[in-house]
Amino acid sequence: MSRRRKKTRGNQRLQVVTLCISTSLVLVLLGMVVFSVLTANNLSAYVKENLTVTVMLGDNTTVHQARLLCRDLYHRPYSRNIDYISKEQAQKEQSEALGSDPSEFLGFNPFVATLEIQLKSDYVCRDSMKWIAKELRANPKVIDVAYQEDLMDKVNDNLRKVNLILLALAVLLTCVSFSLINNTVRLSVYSRRFVIHTMKLVGASWRFIRWPFMKQALIVGLVAAVLACGALAGCGYGLYTFEPGIVAILTWRELAIVGASVFIFGILITWLCSYFSVNKFLRMTAGEIYKI
Repeated sequence: MSRRRKKTRGNQRLQVVTLCISTSLVLVLLGMVVFSVLTANNLSAYVKENLTVTVMLGDNTTVHQARLLCRDLYHRPYSRNIDYISKEQAQKEQSEALGSDPSEFLGFNPFVATLEIQLKSDYVCRDSMKWIAKELRANPKVIDVAYQEDLMDKVNDNLRKVNLILLALAVLLTCVSFSLINNTVRLSVYSRRFVIHTMKLVGASWRFIRWPFMKQALIVGLVAAVLACGALAGCGYGLYTFEPGIVAILTWRELAIVGASVFIFGILITWLCSYFSVNKFLRMTAGEIYKI
């Protein structure tokens, strides 16, 4: 009898360990989906905010006037960053790029001073750019405004498609994760269905019978969430080691949301699956339990 009891306890512990591992693997998958969706939004904003609008200034614009214009544009709601490039700096950069100085055979500096404006991501779209360009051209010191409208449209279209794909993938993998954890928990409860029936026969209330299973589900959910967060943190550190620039997209806010999502989902799903699985066997008669 003692050997059988030890064997039963050993099997139950093995089931709990297996449940923790399988649940943590599913939570890692879910965390990666949440991570992908969040970083996709940050990546979209990062790409948009690195598109440049070039404002060309007139030859009679002094450095002081250009600085005042920069200060004025900084107060506009669409401005994120502005770089002033003088005529001399533009000539130097282009001479290095071309390998020769155009002013040597032209006799004058053909380049103009410019302002390189990087917009906030919310304003990087066709409609916003039209009124921004119109506003900039209305300034008498500005002779022209240039931006890559086709590139901007392509970036917006591609990012929209990527976001839709990731959203669909997130919904699909969430359903798959729920199904996998539910099946794992149900198998764990199924192996103890006769214990449930015996407790019901001796007059134990449903709440009393459910409590050990619910307690185990909470512990399994917590342990699995901790393991999953540890694995995701390791993956995040590996990404940072490989590409330190990832911090522009992966911030502490996203990490906190991913961690909270893993903990909430891990605890909630194991608890709900245990609740419904135990209730299923509590409703069964003795004949139904022996048949399954």
